[in-house]
Amino acid sequence: MSVKIVTDSDADVPARLAKDLDITVIPQYVMFGRTSYRSGVDMSDEEFYQKLLNGPVFPTTSQPTLKDFTDVYTSLAREADGIISIHVSSKLSGTSKVAEQAGKDAKLNCLIEIIDSRNISMAMGLIVIAAARMAKAGKGFSEIVAATNSMVSRTKLQMLFGTLEYLAKGGRIGKAKSLLGSMLNVKPILTLNDGEIVPVTQVHSQSKGMEKLLDFVKRAKDIEEVGICYTTLFDEANSLASRVSAVTKANIIISRVGPGLGAHGGPGGIGVALMTKS
Repeated sequence: MSVKIVTDSDADVPARLAKDLDITVIPQYVMFGRTSYRSGVDMSDEEFYQKLLNGPVFPTTSQPTLKDFTDVYTSLAREADGIISIHVSSKLSGTSKVAEQAGKDAKLNCLIEIIDSRNISMAMGLIVIAAARMAKAGKGFSEIVAATNSMVSRTKLQMLFGTLEYLAKGGRIGKAKSLLGSMLNVKPILTLNDGEIVPVTQVHSQSKGMEKLLDFVKRAKDIEEVGICYTTLFDEANSLASRVSAVTKANIIISRVGPGLGAHGGPGGIGVALMTKS
């Protein structure tokens, strides 16, 4: 059985891996004023951050359209026995709902399953990558769906933000809103709980934040894979990866955060996603 894996660009799956594993990535949209760009298609991540840091307009984001999904599903259904479409937390975006509607409207001649990852960025990306590996290995549709649903509950993200300013502006701050009044000289570490952004702790320096992220890895048991994601701190991400490799033998994937989270997280963000075996 041929199974195709679909995701959206909020998964931040590195382009090379997406190509190697035959993952179809549907781009989210980012808008600067009246101009709309498809993430990773019309605008690179680097171009996005340059605009974010230097432009006068605060960006907004939007999920892919119904047509975006129906076109992809219809095309893939011509060669697939099943499609598994894995998307950003439904509490952060309407992407999953649009995907579900597209799955119904397209009247496909193959099985389709829409899965809410209840996460974002590389936590979602690790799930997508693992599902795609199973599909490439020839695993069946039902087996991959069951495994993917299991991965959702086994994958966690902690993200150190340089500021909460962008999350507050974008309205995606969730239960971390309680931190806003105390954010003058501290940096928050946030996670997702059942798909909603919640605070973990706050630190007074970048170095202490990096230690907290490393502790997150050290406390985890039976790590299957690690994802390290960053917005603008490339060197710090690589340094953290080196430190993580010293405490776990699990594979580490480094990825840049795209506009989906980057527009709301802003510059200076760095995070660790962990998938555990149980």
